[in-house]
Amino acid sequence: MSEKPIWTPDPARAARTGMAQFMARAGGFADYAALHRWSVEHRADFWSLLWNFCGVEGDKGGRVLLDGERMPGAQWFPDARLNFAQNLLRAPDESDAIVFWGEDRVKRRYSRRQLHELVSRLQQALAAAGVGKGDRVAGYLPNLPEATAAMLATTSLGAIWSSCSPDFGVRGVLDRFGQIEPKVLFCADGYLYGGKEFDSQGKVREILAGLPTVRQCVVLDYVGAPATAGKSLADFIAPFAAAAVAFEPMAFDDPLYILYSSGTTGVPKCIVHGTGGTLLQHLKEHRLHSDVGPGDRVFYFTTLGWMMWNWLVSGLAAGATLLLYDGSPFVARGRILFDFADAERMTHFGTSAKFIDAIAKVGLAPARTHKLGTLRAMLSTGSPLAPEGFDYVYRNIKADLCLASISGGTDIVSCFVLGNPALPVWRGEIQCKGLGLAVEVFDDQGRSRVGEKGELVCTRPFPAMPLGFWNDPDGARYRAAYFEKYPDVWRHGDWCEITPHGGMIIYGRSDAVLNPGGVRIGTAEIYRQVESLDEVVESIVIGQDWEGDVRVVLFVKLREGEALDENLSNRIKKRIRDNATPRHVPDKVLQVADIPRTKSGKIVELAVREVVHGRPVKNLEALANPEALEHFRARAELSVA
Repeated sequence: MSEKPIWTPDPARAARTGMAQFMARAGGFADYAALHRWSVEHRADFWSLLWNFCGVEGDKGGRVLLDGERMPGAQWFPDARLNFAQNLLRAPDESDAIVFWGEDRVKRRYSRRQLHELVSRLQQALAAAGVGKGDRVAGYLPNLPEATAAMLATTSLGAIWSSCSPDFGVRGVLDRFGQIEPKVLFCADGYLYGGKEFDSQGKVREILAGLPTVRQCVVLDYVGAPATAGKSLADFIAPFAAAAVAFEPMAFDDPLYILYSSGTTGVPKCIVHGTGGTLLQHLKEHRLHSDVGPGDRVFYFTTLGWMMWNWLVSGLAAGATLLLYDGSPFVARGRILFDFADAERMTHFGTSAKFIDAIAKVGLAPARTHKLGTLRAMLSTGSPLAPEGFDYVYRNIKADLCLASISGGTDIVSCFVLGNPALPVWRGEIQCKGLGLAVEVFDDQGRSRVGEKGELVCTRPFPAMPLGFWNDPDGARYRAAYFEKYPDVWRHGDWCEITPHGGMIIYGRSDAVLNPGGVRIGTAEIYRQVESLDEVVESIVIGQDWEGDVRVVLFVKLREGEALDENLSNRIKKRIRDNATPRHVPDKVLQVADIPRTKSGKIVELAVREVVHGRPVKNLEALANPEALEHFRARAELSVA
């Protein structure tokens, strides 16, 4: 444990943050811990004040919280009326709303006025196509500015938006969109990755054959190919002139988004998120926890298949400019995102722990090659950021910025634990619990623990809880997913620990926790040690059922030209033993050519465990590289001691 923080905010700058301003408005609490306590103990007062502080457009109504101890079942702002898109489409002036880079080949820029006009025309075209309140509109799209506009037009009408990225296969798309029966499908003519063009429209034609409810397919221009799978965007909006956007008033709990679980253990669950809860939670995370405001320029490396896209686009509600990127982050030998940061005066750089680890391994040092003068926050998620990742960022990217490791997920389309620009950063720790969220760590008996590992839970209702799952009328699947282990308590599925600083360390998914000899071990504890070795590009670890117990098996992907020999295997084991515990040392270390991951880049321990045990993986379409599972199948080394 570090004796002092790795970064401390300048007091004058901290005093100007949205968090500090909100703390003063709330009553001048002595510190963040006191503010957080109040936000949990007086949830109605907190969320009502947040609505006012953020200037939410809409009618808040008279009541804030009904049945406030029911979980699930609490009702937030039951009298409210608001529209999500209206809160994102403010002040249609000439300032930048969106700046887009498609690798190093395509650049686009939309002012707030131009975005408003495009949304207006799209809204009219969608209404003419029969889209209204409660209907579903789907996007099978790259991270284009027009994708954001399509979402805003959809939600302005009170319809529900859902999206996948174009690297999903046909079956993966149908497993998702087939459940929600969209009326309109947006796609692109193709997409870019690693300097290559990929066709989308061939897959789209197959997808449309499996989606009989789609009345109109709209093709966005990206790579310059003719629109053959449907009507071009230009033709779709051609009959309509830009006008003021009409916003359908919505109840707080009317559906806004449908997102999907990873689907690696079956058909993906369709998670329905509400209008007001999503907006308030995102405003809180942008305005307070990330200190995003007017004039800021916010970037997150994401696709439309990951909830971070939904999170990113809400930056418009904070008055920020969105910096959108599509394609490989390793164009220009990993420098392109930092080129983007300099060229567009980026203030917030969002990425994954895996990206930080990858550029560290190749020795990238943006602090020496780029100015990064406007950058004041770096956000990391997708997997736990190792302490060495913190060291790398402050040594090789920028010494003076708030490094916010954040964690939450698709389930709440937001975060349980995240950053705070007015707090210090401690090496290897997520800074704090989110305001208004009663986050605790429980042991198996449901007792709250600090300084011990356990399950991440939330013990009181909050507005960003899902409305439920699509096609789950009695809520049975929803309750089973989150409330089965601890009655009336949300169990999130992360194995973690609350630190003495009030922060959090995530050790991995609790369903992937290793259990040799009955001792529970988080996978991230092993990854941290293994991936610090230069020879190792990436690793994945599972528990293999063996002789009535579980043994730890580690698979490593090595740098090109490297081979796993006895010397390297012993070094790996020694690194783990010296820096973790003897219990963490794997019984087997095996080399693989690739490691399977989801479309959003997360490694899939559960799928590998199924293959190792000879069981089928139910939904290969959820994986970006399902062929990688073959490296783990029927390994002779796993049939012997």
